[in-house]
Amino acid sequence: MKKALLSKLWEAFLSVIPVTGIVLIASFTPLAPLTWLERAVFAVSALLLVAGIGHFNLGADLAMTPMGRHVGEGLTKSRRVGILTLVCFFLGLLITVAEPDLSVLAGQVASVVNPWLLIITVGIGVGLFLVLAIVRIITKTDLTALLLFFYMLLFAFSSLLITRGAPSFLPLSFDSGGVTTGPITVPFIMALGLGVAQTLGGKHAGENSFGLIALCSVGPVLAVLILSILSGGGTIDWPLPDFSIQSGLSPAFWNLVAETAWDVAKSLLLMGAFFLLLQGIVLRLPKRKLLKIGAGLVFAFFGLLIFLVAVTVGFMPVGYHLGHSITSQSENLMLAFAFLIGMLVVLAEPAVHVLTRQVEEVTEGAVTKRQMMIALSIGVGASIGLSILRLIFGFSLLYYLIPGYLLSLGLSFFVPKIYTAIAFDSGGVASGPLTSSFILPMAIGACVSLRGEASVLDFAFGVVALVAMTPLITIQSLGFRAVVSRRAKAEAKMRRILSADDAQIIYFDYGEAG
Repeated sequence: MKKALLSKLWEAFLSVIPVTGIVLIASFTPLAPLTWLERAVFAVSALLLVAGIGHFNLGADLAMTPMGRHVGEGLTKSRRVGILTLVCFFLGLLITVAEPDLSVLAGQVASVVNPWLLIITVGIGVGLFLVLAIVRIITKTDLTALLLFFYMLLFAFSSLLITRGAPSFLPLSFDSGGVTTGPITVPFIMALGLGVAQTLGGKHAGENSFGLIALCSVGPVLAVLILSILSGGGTIDWPLPDFSIQSGLSPAFWNLVAETAWDVAKSLLLMGAFFLLLQGIVLRLPKRKLLKIGAGLVFAFFGLLIFLVAVTVGFMPVGYHLGHSITSQSENLMLAFAFLIGMLVVLAEPAVHVLTRQVEEVTEGAVTKRQMMIALSIGVGASIGLSILRLIFGFSLLYYLIPGYLLSLGLSFFVPKIYTAIAFDSGGVASGPLTSSFILPMAIGACVSLRGEASVLDFAFGVVALVAMTPLITIQSLGFRAVVSRRAKAEAKMRRILSADDAQIIYFDYGEAG
C-alpha cells in the first residue's frame, strides 16, 4: 500500500506543479503581484493539494470504485430491478446532498437561493437521472437519443426562464450540473455503471458502462431550472464574499477545517452506511474485502479534507486576486492567461484521474490516458478563455451553450458511441472542486474589475457550465479523427489494389495436375 500511495503522490505532484508554477511566476510580475504571505500560503496549499489528491485517489481505488462495482453487480445479479432502481435513486440523492462540491456552490449563492433547497433539488435531479441511466443500460437504449431529447428540453426551459424575467438564474442552473459530479460522486457512480453493464450490458458492456455521469449532469440543471421558474424570478442581489488571505492559524481556519471535515465525513458515512445495509441484505462480501474498503474510506476522507481546505484557504483568494489584477491591466492578457491556466488546472482535478484510468482500462488502450488528458486540457482551456470573452462583451450564456451542445450532439451521429458516452461523462468530471474553488473566483475577480459586483451572477457564473461543455467537443473530435483516419487508410489500401500492375498479379492455374 505504501508503494501505491507514493505512486499516487508522485502523479498528483506532476499534476499540480504546472498550475502552481504559473501562478507563482505571475506573482513576481507587475501583472498579478502577491505579498510574501500570499505566496507562502499558496505554496503550502499546493503541497497540501498534492497530499490530498494522492490520498484521495488511493482511497477511490480501494473503496469507492469497488463499492460501486459490488453494488451494481450484486443488485443486478439478484434480478430485482425494482430494488435496483430504488437503491440508485436514494444513492444519487444521498451522495449528492453530501457532495462537498455542491456545498461550495450553494454557500456562494446563499443570499440568492436557500442552500438546503438548492441542494435537495439538485439531489432529487441526480437521483432520478441515475435511475434513468441504469434503466438505459438494462433496456440498451441509445444514449445519443436520450441526450438529444433532454438537452432540447433544457434549452426550452432556459428560454422560458428568460421570458419570465429571471436570466440571472440561468448560469447558476447550468453550473449546478457541473459541480454535482464531484470527487465523491464520480468514482462511485462510474463503478456502479460498470458493475451493472458487465452483468446486463450484453456484448457492448464497455460502451454501456459510460454515460451515467452524462445523464446525472442533466438532472440537476433541469431541476434547478424548474425551481427557478416556479420561484417567479425577480431581482437578485449577490454580495461579494471575502477573498482575502488570513495570516496565522486563526479560529476561523479551524472552524473551516471542522466544517469541511463534517461535510466530507457526512458524505462518506452516508455512502458507507448504505453500502453496509446492502451488504447485510444482498452482497455478503468477505470480511477481507470489507476491511480493504474501510481503509480506502479513511484514505479518501483525509485526502478530500486536505484537498478542500487547501483550495479554500490558498487557491480561492489567489484565484480572485489573479482575475481582478490581470483584467484591470489588460483584457487580452487575461484572455491568454485564462486559456493557459484552464489547460493546466484540469490536470489537478481528482476525479479526472479516476475517469481517464477507467477509460483506458475499459477501452483496452484504444483511448489512452494521455489522449484524454490532452483533449480535456484543450477543452477546459478553451472554456475558461470563452468565459472571459463573454465577460468582455457581455452576452448571454446561451450564445455558447446552444451552438456548443448542438455541435456536440451533432458529432455524436458521426463517431463511435463509446466516444460520445466518454465525452459527456468527461464534461461532468472536468468541472470539479478546483474549478469551483479557483477558476470561479478568478472569473469573479475579472468580472468585478470589468463590470462591477452587481453583474457577477450574470457573467462570472456560467464558467463551470462551459468547463462541462467544451470537453464534449474535443473528445468527440478524437473519435471523429479516428473514424476519418480509418476510412482514409481503407481508401488508400483499395487504391493500391486497384492501381496494381498486371505483372504484380499472380495467376493460379487450376488445370488438371500432370
